[in-house]
Amino acid sequence: MKTTERILVIKLSAFGDFILAMGPFAAIREHHPKAHITLLTTKSFRGIAEKSGLFDDIWLDTKPRIWQLSKLCKLRNRLYRGKFDRVYDLQTSDRSSLYFQLLRLGFLGKKVPEWSGIARGCSHPHANPSRDHMHTVDRQQEQLAMAGIKKTPLADLSFLKQSLKGFDLKKSYVLLVPGGAAHRPEKRWPAESYGQLCDWLIKKGYQPVVVGTPTEQKVTQAIVNQDNRILDLTGKTSLEDLVSLGAGSSGTIGNDSGPTHVFALSGSPTVTLFSRASDPKLCAPHGPKTTYIREDFLKNLSTEKVSKTFQELIK
Repeated sequence: MKTTERILVIKLSAFGDFILAMGPFAAIREHHPKAHITLLTTKSFRGIAEKSGLFDDIWLDTKPRIWQLSKLCKLRNRLYRGKFDRVYDLQTSDRSSLYFQLLRLGFLGKKVPEWSGIARGCSHPHANPSRDHMHTVDRQQEQLAMAGIKKTPLADLSFLKQSLKGFDLKKSYVLLVPGGAAHRPEKRWPAESYGQLCDWLIKKGYQPVVVGTPTEQKVTQAIVNQDNRILDLTGKTSLEDLVSLGAGSSGTIGNDSGPTHVFALSGSPTVTLFSRASDPKLCAPHGPKTTYIREDFLKNLSTEKVSKTFQELIK
């Protein structure tokens, strides 16, 4: 006879959303302290999930297409054999809702496991018609509250901290995130403006530290070429490095991009720059000390306004 409660948590993507879900993950673990908790996710996030220590098992989802019937049947059978008492669907997508319907097929004539999400017919629906107009953090907090978990903390990424001895960091440094999705150039503050900001930071005694992915090197190089006192970490940082850099920094100034969210959650006082292309009410970074500036066209955002906002934040 089964005695241990079995819980499934679904979170498949994307990077920023998965990082924000660390708070809900912790809330679920605290609410079910003795349960066997399985995470269904994708390969990219397995390492983070394992390091968190919040899960007893991690399943990888290959995200089969609707016409790949044999793979869907295999997934349905695995979900059925998991003998889960409750499922927390934090992906809340058409795909994850399909998994609820697949699971129901395996339980024909039997009681279906409890399910928190948006799937039609689930036991604990997030029944807020305005959920798509809520920030991810607020939306997931409310979803869990409707499922009986009243308190959901912000994501705690401290388990990822490590030594930064390999980087040539000064005592006081400010992180800059000038990149972002290549297909969304309207979300990027111009490299020239970041260069002017670096001049201001250096005069104030800060070391500017530029981070980005290898695909963003053209943008970051245009900034770091302006002054050899700017530290270029483009393509040199892991997630663990980002968390550690954020925790030790004097602050962060960046575009609406994944690293900016990580730095904010790591405790770095963060100023995020938004254009009219995205709504900060829905996607602004959360953390102990954050703010944002929104300008319809970021090319019109002055260095003076950014520097003043940063000074006010770190007082």
